[in-house]
Amino acid sequence: MATRSDNLPRRFARIYTAAITDVMDEMGLLRQTLPHAIQPLTPEMRLAGYAFTARGRPHRGKPRERDATLRRFLGMLGAVPADSVLVLAANDNEAAHFGELSAECFRARRVRGAVIDGSTRDAASIARVKFPTFVRYRTPQDSVPRWRVSDWGQPLTIGGVRVSLGDIVVGDLDGVVVVPRRAAAEVLQRCERLLGTENKVRTAVKRGMTPLEAYQKFGAF
Repeated sequence: MATRSDNLPRRFARIYTAAITDVMDEMGLLRQTLPHAIQPLTPEMRLAGYAFTARGRPHRGKPRERDATLRRFLGMLGAVPADSVLVLAANDNEAAHFGELSAECFRARRVRGAVIDGSTRDAASIARVKFPTFVRYRTPQDSVPRWRVSDWGQPLTIGGVRVSLGDIVVGDLDGVVVVPRRAAAEVLQRCERLLGTENKVRTAVKRGMTPLEAYQKFGAF
């Protein structure tokens, strides 16, 4: 899926999502931002890592199925490798699909965050340990009697955005963007150049240059 030596998560973690979307727009990658309803639990949360995809569906399990449902969920959590971000398409509006123990498990194994097109619970505890968690809603309701994992490691679509195993996922207070793995190196190089240019623009406007003058001189604003 990825190699430790490419340093993509560490380098993308330094870049804000707006710069990434600007670069991808220029490259014709126009639909790479997840729905705006998916937001960080706290404003300072940021994440960047390789996508680990998983899907689920509502499931009215009988009491005797509880053990199998929970084991499948725990198997999915255990399959998420270091330097990755869980991207979960829950396809559900009722249950919590992530919680405090899931976050603690990920922290211990150097997983870089979770993006849940669904819910978490234990939000205060997750916020306290500062594990980067982005969700669509919150609820105290447990998933086990209401929902189950379908599969993991397969491509999925959230809000019209395709996410595949090994894509780069970056999230901050503006939202979550997905960089296709095949384009990640080029996007990163362009972003790093853009940030250098923006630093020059920032200095110029602080010194009194007008926005139009700055754009004409540096080609960015």
